[in-house]
Amino acid sequence: MKVAIVHHALNRNGGAERVAAVLHGMFPEAPIFTTVFDKRAVGLPLAKADVRVSWLHGLPRWKRHFRRYVPLHPFAVRSFDLRGYDVVITSGSAFAKGVRVPPSALHLCYCHSPMRWAWDFERHVDRSELTMAARLALPALRRWDFAAARTVDRFVAVSTEVSRRIRATYGRGSDIVLPPVDVARFRYDRSASEDFLVVSRLDAYKRVDLAVRACTTLGLPLVVVGDGPEREMLQSIAGPTVRFAGRLTERETTSRIERCRALIVPGEDDFGLTPLEANAAGRPVVALARAGALDTVRDGETGVLFHEDTAESLEGALRVVQERSWDARLLRVHAESFSEEVFETRFRTVLGSALEQKKLGRLGADDAA
Repeated sequence: MKVAIVHHALNRNGGAERVAAVLHGMFPEAPIFTTVFDKRAVGLPLAKADVRVSWLHGLPRWKRHFRRYVPLHPFAVRSFDLRGYDVVITSGSAFAKGVRVPPSALHLCYCHSPMRWAWDFERHVDRSELTMAARLALPALRRWDFAAARTVDRFVAVSTEVSRRIRATYGRGSDIVLPPVDVARFRYDRSASEDFLVVSRLDAYKRVDLAVRACTTLGLPLVVVGDGPEREMLQSIAGPTVRFAGRLTERETTSRIERCRALIVPGEDDFGLTPLEANAAGRPVVALARAGALDTVRDGETGVLFHEDTAESLEGALRVVQERSWDARLLRVHAESFSEEVFETRFRTVLGSALEQKKLGRLGADDAA
């Protein structure tokens, strides 16, 4: 069976790229097709994988103008030559599923979300450097994305919330396979500091401002790991107990997670690996009770959920997490139920089922019913 993996862009080391790395480990002979590739940004193992880039990678200063080139991405993914492959696995939330797949091949889409730029534009990119041209192209982008979704044989969603969005946006059903966590990366026997921790890109929709405001009000020590367009604003509202660490290496971030008092996830994530990474390190989580957190955080057992996206609601949850004692071993066991081995078993089960249904001609856009 000849497999190809398609990932929209390999230009950072985030949760989606970690999933791509696990898929690469499952199918090591499969090439990875992507629009652009930054070896240093993604790191190992993807840096040494058989990665095949589109013509977009050759455009002038694509790293600086990545978002400005958004209108060109659909054409870039359509340029991949996937003839001869039996299975094409597309992964991500953007343009990957728009590839041309041979009719005889299975197109399995591991969907992190319907395209955020197209369907939730104001929330996700209102403050970014996207140009007015991208805004004007939005209706066409939605039409393209909807049409691309019709070419997928079977969707696999990263969470219950994303499965709901796939149904609402594309009218398609989906299996749910929760993303993998690299549990072995973390120790759970380290002594904890007094610091609360946020690990996030500093975008407006991540709502890091809630954590900064809540910890400032309560006088709690908070370390913010990450960078982004909201950093200056966040620093302006932060009190003396809040520190900004900026971008850290994976090893430095791991150490911060292992030694924090609790991880705060103040925004709504489609799935979000960091809560489970904190549990793998024996640390509880304080998370907004929406979307992916509802699949991964057991309120009162592995963390504390807060129900309103306000600093006041988060303050209440922070008080609760401090009052309780947490068993690091139990938190670790919870994270292990989302391990890479568990993911691989579930993903292969869905893939095998999809291949069988493809042979019988029972896959495709008609699953909308």
